[in-house]
Amino acid sequence: MSLDNQIQGPPKQEMNDAQADAELYQSHAPSILAYLRTHTPSWEVAEDLLVEVFLAALEKEHFKTLGKDEQRSWLWRVARNKVADYFRVAQRRQVSSLDDVADSMYYDEEFAPEQVTLRSEEYAQLRRSIQHLSPLQQRVLHLRFVNELRCADIATIIGKSEAAVRMLLSRTLNVLRTIYEKH
Repeated sequence: MSLDNQIQGPPKQEMNDAQADAELYQSHAPSILAYLRTHTPSWEVAEDLLVEVFLAALEKEHFKTLGKDEQRSWLWRVARNKVADYFRVAQRRQVSSLDDVADSMYYDEEFAPEQVTLRSEEYAQLRRSIQHLSPLQQRVLHLRFVNELRCADIATIIGKSEAAVRMLLSRTLNVLRTIYEKH
C-alpha cells in the first residue's frame, strides 16, 4: 500500500460496505428489537440478542448477495432462532432462590463484607503504626515485605551487614507490634 493510499483512508468498497451495514441496521433493528423485547425477559437480553442477530449477518458470507426481502426474512428467522436458543439454554440453567444465593455467596468467609471491612480497618491501623517508625525502619520493612527482597539484598542496598539487617528487621517488627497493639 502506498503512502497516498494510507492518507486517503479506507478504499471506497470498505466505506460502501460499512454504509450498507449501517443502513441495514437502521432499517431493521428497531422492529427486530421490539420483537425481541416482547419475547425476552428484559431489555438487556433483547439488546444482546439483537447484537447477535446482526453479527450473524455480518459473519455470513453470502448474506450481502441476498436481495433486500431475503435479507429481511433471514434476519427475522435468525431473531426467532436466537429467542428459541435463549430459552433453551435458560431451561438448562439451574435456578436458585435469592436466599440460597445469599447464603452461599460468602461461603469463603475471607470475602464476606464484614471480613473485608475488618481487614481494611486493620490495614489502615497498620499503615498508621508504620508512620511512627524511623525512615530507615520503614525502608527496611518496605524492601522486605513489599519488594520481597532477602536480607542479603537489603544489606547491599542500605550499606549494612546482613546480620545488622536481620537484627534491625527483628527489632522493627517488635516495635511495630507494640505500636499496633497500643492503638
